[in-house]
Amino acid sequence: MTLYGVGLGPGESDLVTVRGKRVLENADVVYSPGRLSRSVALEHVPEERIGDLEFPMTRDEETLRTAWKAAAAEIAPNAREGDVAFVTLGDPNVYSTFGHLRRTLEAFHPDVDLEIVPGVSAVTAFATALGVEIEAGAGLSLREAADGTAPTGPDRMILFKVTDALATHEGLVDAGYDVTYGRRLFMEQGETLVTDDPSELADRDYYTLAYAEKRDLEVESATAVFTQDGDSAADPNDDESASDDERE
Repeated sequence: MTLYGVGLGPGESDLVTVRGKRVLENADVVYSPGRLSRSVALEHVPEERIGDLEFPMTRDEETLRTAWKAAAAEIAPNAREGDVAFVTLGDPNVYSTFGHLRRTLEAFHPDVDLEIVPGVSAVTAFATALGVEIEAGAGLSLREAADGTAPTGPDRMILFKVTDALATHEGLVDAGYDVTYGRRLFMEQGETLVTDDPSELADRDYYTLAYAEKRDLEVESATAVFTQDGDSAADPNDDESASDDERE
């Protein structure tokens, strides 16, 4: 009898992992904390097995603690009697509200068994959507950039919650970064947008991220020489690259 924290991935229903899909299909109840995660879960679970939880849109910590205690009290009895799942977009342990539920259960319902099923996170999915390669050995820092903040310092950053792209962009450019934005990447809900023009993101959207890279950053991988102009790999079938013995 277990509570599974299941990462649904960024939003497209076919990016749920095989293990996550199996857990959802077998769970007695699947709890969803919001509309977007609910819509993804419904691709794998009939509506009668979905349990909705209410979380107020507030920063008041006492109000939020009350909501999480109520959610834990709702989930715990079912997790003692059967298998249940709590779904979240992305990965349950990466910039996710699931941590609040886990800590609340540990405090008030420590007998509930818990297992986490990782999901595809925007931390990795952004690279494909934005056409970015993070090479072996490269560093990448994760930061938040809500309300126009523009954290600086590392050579490469992935910024979450970019809700004021114009202000964030100004700060990053002044600090010497090139910036690309992605909105609702790999999400079925809403329009996906990839751009380096912050004016296209004037309306605030919580599901906007940015990739910032230092403008003077030089990256030279071993295979980069293959694509450099005027310096291509030798073709063993080319007469110019064959040995004297092979040409005779």
